[in-house]
Amino acid sequence: MPEGPSILLMKENLQKFVDKKVMESSGNAKFDKEVLKNKTLKEIRTFGKQTYLIFNEFAVRIHLLMFGSYSIDEQTKPDKNLRLSLVFKKGGIYIYNCSVKLVDLAFLAKIDWEADVMSDQWNPEKARQKLIANPKMMVCDALMNQDIFSGVGNIIKNEVLFRIGVQPESLLGNLPSGKLEELIAEARNYSFDFLKWKRDFVLKKHWLVHTKSICPKCGEKLIKKQTGLGKRRSFYCSNDQKLY
Repeated sequence: MPEGPSILLMKENLQKFVDKKVMESSGNAKFDKEVLKNKTLKEIRTFGKQTYLIFNEFAVRIHLLMFGSYSIDEQTKPDKNLRLSLVFKKGGIYIYNCSVKLVDLAFLAKIDWEADVMSDQWNPEKARQKLIANPKMMVCDALMNQDIFSGVGNIIKNEVLFRIGVQPESLLGNLPSGKLEELIAEARNYSFDFLKWKRDFVLKKHWLVHTKSICPKCGEKLIKKQTGLGKRRSFYCSNDQKLY
């Protein structure tokens, strides 16, 4: 599943279509695509792992889920995979194998934009209060909770926890206040590192523990385990990451 930094790159790639009029619209998304015809794309906003194509009367919500993708200017996958295409005078947007929904603008007003770790509106204090309110939650679940850290996915989770030396099954209520602050700060810091490395096509070269087998600090074998309520893959070092 693409994480927040990849969705920001998607926004950048689609930006050339802002202020352009949709000439044709098709795809197998479950809404009337005709309503998009002759409408002008006013803005593109992202929230964590979601992309919003905003028009005057409504917005198109795109969530790539596990296997979604997109292409620009040409359709690269068969019609059965095509959820939505928006054709403009010059070029087009093609969205595949994901969730595409039409939402009203009131829906956007309900989104807690301050929960997006990569947004200028990111509010670390609000995140801290949410964490404090869930003392029995594992840190691995907290980082993956989109209401707290919107945009954080499994790669960011594993790398952040290694950076701050915390075992993924640690409970939030057991973390010293300093570690809690590190958790919040590094969720954002690593997300922007991720974005930089992704732009430079070197992201995987910078993974320290995600999908790795040997700890880069002590040389011991990393533990690979499904952790938390979501049973997502965690990679961690029992020597260098403390269980709180």
